Amino acid sequence: MSTGSESGPTRDVVPANKYMLVAAGVLLLIPIVALMWVGSYAKVEPRLWNIPFFFWYQFMWVFLCSAMTYSAHRLVLASRGLDGNGKRKATHRGDA
Repeated sequence: MSTGSESGPTRDVVPANKYMLVAAGVLLLIPIVALMWVGSYAKVEPRLWNIPFFFWYQFMWVFLCSAMTYSAHRLVLASRGLDGNGKRKATHRGDA
């Protein structure tokens, strides 16, 4: 008879730095807030190369959002001690 604690294979729970996870969440939240607050950029001036502010502001966020998403991804990996391939980084104690 099985008790509830012996059901299925166990997963390795990777401890994470919660402050770095919060920072990653903030990085993901910034573009959402910036683009949901339409009143802040629903205007024509200032123009950039004769492009109204409303358009170039949103286009600028395409690049900023990509950078922030990548940074959040790297922060999550770093908070869990993983490298870019999702594998555990070798520590100075020799365990990988």
